[in-house]
Amino acid sequence: MASRRLKHIINGLTPPREPVGTIRLGDISHEIYRAAEPSRLPHTEDALLDTTDAFNLGNLHFMLQKYLLGQDIFLLSQPGPYARRLALTFCRLINSEYELVALHRDVGETELKQGREIRTGGNLVYVDSAAVRAVKHGRVLILEGVEKAERGIMPVLNNLLENREMNLDDGSHIVHPHRYAVLDQGEADATVFIPAHKDFRVIAIAAPVPPYPGYPLDPPFRSRFQARFVDPMGSLLALPSSSTQVPEGDLYGKLRDIILSTQIASESRHTLDAVARSSLPAFPQTSLSKAKTLLSAFPPPAHLSAEQLARLVLSLHPALIHSPFIAWAMLSHQFEEAGLGSLGPPSLSGDEDEVGLLGYRLIRIVKLDDQSVELSFESLSGSTVTHTVPGGPHQCLGFPFTNPEMLGFTPSSRFMGLLTSLLQVHVLGWDISYVPPALPSTASCSTSLLVRTFSALLGYDLEDVHMYKELGGRELIMRRKVENGGATSWEPSPLIQGAWQGRLVHLSGMDVIGSTAGSLARLTQDREVELWENKRIVRRLLEGEASSPDLSIAHRSFRVISTASKSLPLKDWLSDEHANMFFTIPAQPMSPSEEAHVLQQTGCLVAIIDTLLRFAEKYRAGMTADAVQKNRKLGTRALIRIARRVARFPADGDDLHAMLSRALLAEFLPATETMNLQNIFEECGINKRTPPFNPPAEVREEGLFFPPATGASTKDTRSTTIPRFDASQDREGASHVPHMDHFYDNSLQTGLMRDLAIDFEILGEHLVLLGNQGVGKNKVIDRLCQLLGRPREYIQLHRDTTVNQLMFQTVLEDGVIKYTDSPLLRAIIHGRVIIIDEADKAAEHVVAIFRSLAGHGQLTLADGRRVREVEDREGDIVVHPNFRLILLANRPGYPFLGNHFLQVLGDNFCCHAVTNPDMASERKLLSQLAPQLSEDLILRLVAAFHDLRKAYESGTVTYPYSLRELLNLVRHMQAYPGDPLEDALRNVFDFDVYKPETIAKLSAILDHHGLVVKNLGIGAGRDATEKKVLDVKFEPKGDTSLSEPKFGKDDPENKAHTGGNTWSGGTGGRDTAGLGGRGGYMRLFKGHDINQVPDALKNDVPDHVKERAREMARLELARRLEELNMSAGEAKEYGALFAAVEGHIAQLHDLLENLAAREEERVWVKRQTDGELDDSRLTEGLTGEATVYKRRGMEKPEMGRPQIKPKRIRFLFDVSASMYRFQYDGRLKRSMETAVMLMETFDRLTRKEKYVWDIYGHSGDSASIPLVEAYQELEIRDRWKVVDKMEMITQYTFAGDYTLEAIDKAVVDIAQFDADDWFVIAITDANFARYGITAEDLQRVMNRNPKVHTSLVCIGEGAEAAWIPKNLPGRGYRVADTADIPAVLRSILSTMVDH
Repeated sequence: MASRRLKHIINGLTPPREPVGTIRLGDISHEIYRAAEPSRLPHTEDALLDTTDAFNLGNLHFMLQKYLLGQDIFLLSQPGPYARRLALTFCRLINSEYELVALHRDVGETELKQGREIRTGGNLVYVDSAAVRAVKHGRVLILEGVEKAERGIMPVLNNLLENREMNLDDGSHIVHPHRYAVLDQGEADATVFIPAHKDFRVIAIAAPVPPYPGYPLDPPFRSRFQARFVDPMGSLLALPSSSTQVPEGDLYGKLRDIILSTQIASESRHTLDAVARSSLPAFPQTSLSKAKTLLSAFPPPAHLSAEQLARLVLSLHPALIHSPFIAWAMLSHQFEEAGLGSLGPPSLSGDEDEVGLLGYRLIRIVKLDDQSVELSFESLSGSTVTHTVPGGPHQCLGFPFTNPEMLGFTPSSRFMGLLTSLLQVHVLGWDISYVPPALPSTASCSTSLLVRTFSALLGYDLEDVHMYKELGGRELIMRRKVENGGATSWEPSPLIQGAWQGRLVHLSGMDVIGSTAGSLARLTQDREVELWENKRIVRRLLEGEASSPDLSIAHRSFRVISTASKSLPLKDWLSDEHANMFFTIPAQPMSPSEEAHVLQQTGCLVAIIDTLLRFAEKYRAGMTADAVQKNRKLGTRALIRIARRVARFPADGDDLHAMLSRALLAEFLPATETMNLQNIFEECGINKRTPPFNPPAEVREEGLFFPPATGASTKDTRSTTIPRFDASQDREGASHVPHMDHFYDNSLQTGLMRDLAIDFEILGEHLVLLGNQGVGKNKVIDRLCQLLGRPREYIQLHRDTTVNQLMFQTVLEDGVIKYTDSPLLRAIIHGRVIIIDEADKAAEHVVAIFRSLAGHGQLTLADGRRVREVEDREGDIVVHPNFRLILLANRPGYPFLGNHFLQVLGDNFCCHAVTNPDMASERKLLSQLAPQLSEDLILRLVAAFHDLRKAYESGTVTYPYSLRELLNLVRHMQAYPGDPLEDALRNVFDFDVYKPETIAKLSAILDHHGLVVKNLGIGAGRDATEKKVLDVKFEPKGDTSLSEPKFGKDDPENKAHTGGNTWSGGTGGRDTAGLGGRGGYMRLFKGHDINQVPDALKNDVPDHVKERAREMARLELARRLEELNMSAGEAKEYGALFAAVEGHIAQLHDLLENLAAREEERVWVKRQTDGELDDSRLTEGLTGEATVYKRRGMEKPEMGRPQIKPKRIRFLFDVSASMYRFQYDGRLKRSMETAVMLMETFDRLTRKEKYVWDIYGHSGDSASIPLVEAYQELEIRDRWKVVDKMEMITQYTFAGDYTLEAIDKAVVDIAQFDADDWFVIAITDANFARYGITAEDLQRVMNRNPKVHTSLVCIGEGAEAAWIPKNLPGRGYRVADTADIPAVLRSILSTMVDH
């Protein structure tokens, strides 16, 4: 009691806080006190909300009520800065210090409690987090982005919220102030118990989930708050600063009304509204504020063109770039009703004059001083607007451009319009996001060139920061480092360095980091951010304050411009949050005329350029959003690469087919895409040439000499000489030059080496080589490097490869982390070739770092160093001009289990498909390898393997037999000539012993080429064993006479039985069902060792016993058919259908199984408390942090994404009368075979819940004929009944066509299913002209619901409609040969589900 009284006396002697006044808000008042630490007060005076606004006052009144009650507040607001600014306005109103935590998915317990640091001398100290500082000092804790924090993180604060208690890692305990007041003096040791300050409050901010993406709130966490929903209408109107004058004219008022009405239409107030809700998404929270600022700075003309209106709307509401067209049409209708005119198309063309937003044109740039630039713009009416804007320290690029040739490019009208738009946004003070088009494949949008020109015009120091998926929210701001003495500390990231020094920071690939980008929202919107150990960047300093290490401001010239990698669909990352962080400028691709002008600069012939552009236009138009994620886009850079090649080597211009096929990797396209590509080639008049013969290369004094190619299709071909590498440029590299004792020259690989040498030595390109296994990718590159004398480094990637491992190797010496250069960095520094093998096996975000390295010679290392083409700053690693990247990978898609990494590389690499050699090249190669084998045998083997590869491409076998298998086979035959052919072939084909359909196909192909093989598969193995192990025989004792076949007794204990004629399942016996004996009528295996009777005894079976055994076998088969309710004829017919597609079944089954497995593939889950040490968190490990491990686990879904649901698929088969009438071409039979393929494939899946599918028919009588219902269990007899029903309907249905109605109903039906993807695949033989079906009709039903992916396969008369693939690019297919129906449908299904 005495100690407690003493504590009260001491507390009474503590000087009270000094009041500075009283605030009254409506019916409540609160006394305001002087802040103990003014540096922790809000510093955003010019960004705080207007306290005279009624909407703001209502929110502040609620917050003051809760504050006085000692309750914590939860603000639910649409994404945007309003809620944060409301919280800061409240803190400023009550003069409260604050702490702010921007939450993201990487935030852990350390960021919410205490961190650890090692100080000089090795002392470990604990550093309070913002939350702990707030509770100790009585500050308001603002938690922003609660919906982004992963489950299990926010409950760390539950006890602090409920009871104001928290146990800290340094051993101290925060307790409630009342509890602390009643503690005895011994208990209340200040180093152990710390009272929570009575003024501590929490303001949490989150977007409502749903409708916005995020994690749902944990109920115990939610229950500790008092909620306040922030009306989106109010926040839209409250954000525009009252200090900004209302723009002249009526455009702003009409725009405001449209934005507000769109907000109302997007809201759901009851169940019916949720169903009928507008498909037009609400405008972002900052859209009205941006519009007001823009229209004030650049007064609009009396009338804006449709194109200008469209550009303005997309800048304010970028989600409309990828929204359904119906949304754009609805908005256009609102603009027309408002008297503003209609909107132009959302896919902005490249033909606009050189004007920016609102029709302004840049006319003059004047450098005023080291930090200021004067920009002058001219409006459509001729009036001039001049603004002084921040700039960089360098001399500005002169404008107007007096000598465009010196720029290295010719600025087009499109380019100048976009550049003007960027400069207008700079005038407004916003950071910029340059968003790519929604179209999956377009000409260049000049992204990098725009950024660099923008920087040069303003004299900026440009800092490129390349994003990759592993980047966490904290790494964007700061990074760990270890001092020489072992002390740990933090250093600013390039972004923060840029903020302090006034640079233009280019965040390249912003799309790949997903929701983590939101952790930068406060920096881009308010120019404030929390740093490490109580440090903070604030918007401006308060009166009397000075900049200090703990308190700094961003340089006034600091700007951010973000661009996307285009490797992800816009809908996956272009969110409301992104739109509120930046002022969006929608990209415009080059027009055909501009692209032609760019290509002409290469010196290529105009006729060839015209052909290239004609081809590119058709190819890009046919590219779908699904296909572009795996197929090549054919951008402008790829066309430039071809044009440069033709300009340098004119003879190559005769084979554009080969160069375009190489650029598109046509060799590896799915069957359906290959069909479309061939149609485009034919339409453009680009013909395939006969491959020439390429004589072997020779090493000469002047270089590597490739003699002229010869052949029927060659003319004016010349020899090519590639200079050899000068060893004096890399004296340490001699040991890195590959050495091969044997390389067998052949035409195909010599031609490939010539192409590779031209590309990477003469044209300076970086390469990607793709091919099947065993086609010689490594050997060709090593041979080429050997002939050129080129040193090379080598890295092999795998699923666990990290970005850090590619950059350097990490070692820990004497408690200090050190880095040694990786092979990649050595190659960059010394100018070597770096081989990146198995590039498809690493995660896509790991391979993505090669994009910037190949495209711009840039790489930002995790230790702070930079790789650059020229040394901009001290410490930069300069890319040696001889450095080349060569990526090796297997072909995309099944059966290779790699990732679709090409999408993340863009057009920065020159691609080459490495195929198996042609027959002549393969024969020559094998003859050199095995000269003792006869030419006839080699020819037969080569021909057989070529047919096997064709069988793989057609889908009848599931393995792509390669040159490697053939080489190994020939090596065996050369070394062991006494071994029979069967034994040698088993080395290759024993993998398939349990695939009877494959073995049957193999046998047929081998027989066709005169390679007589008696037996393959399981039988071959057993026969070989019997032939070789001749001294092991089982001689049964006792009676060996036969009576008659019988089943035998069933042993309930399943013991092994040998000999005799009593038990079923025995071995080496007689009469009974078993194995290894004689006289039985059926084989029966029960898992025991097999004893085989001698052949003489086995063959000594009387004829009547044999006949009885056959009769019993026939009876058993009949019994099984009776069980299946099938006749022998039906079983035979179904078996024939099944046999025709057996290979397709196996391949489709393997693909779908692989997809299901890939969805559940484990990844490295970081920040774990056990597992393997994570090398990227070694510094945290030194400080004693627990979450420094990683473990394999399931990848967490992206924030807001639902858990994996099944894919919903409907197959529509044509069962109309014409299918029966014209079945002579095989259309009905092939359709039935395709149905069997589907039923058998889905029946075999181990994870059947991954796919919910059904089969419906359509005929002249009905648009919806159920054949197989979803979830229906199908036995063999049921599957037979399905195909039998298909044939029967075609016999009796009336003439007519319901193709349109069938597709329409299917789309509606499956869209109602809760799935993660929806597909409708239809087959029709309709004569479209006869039934009046137009392209618009098909587009209407196939586009009825944007979320449902649809495909149409036209056969018979339908295949005669040449307009199908043109009007339904990537979704409509003409199949003239009905034999291709199963292969085409398999290809479509494979492509659709694996997108």
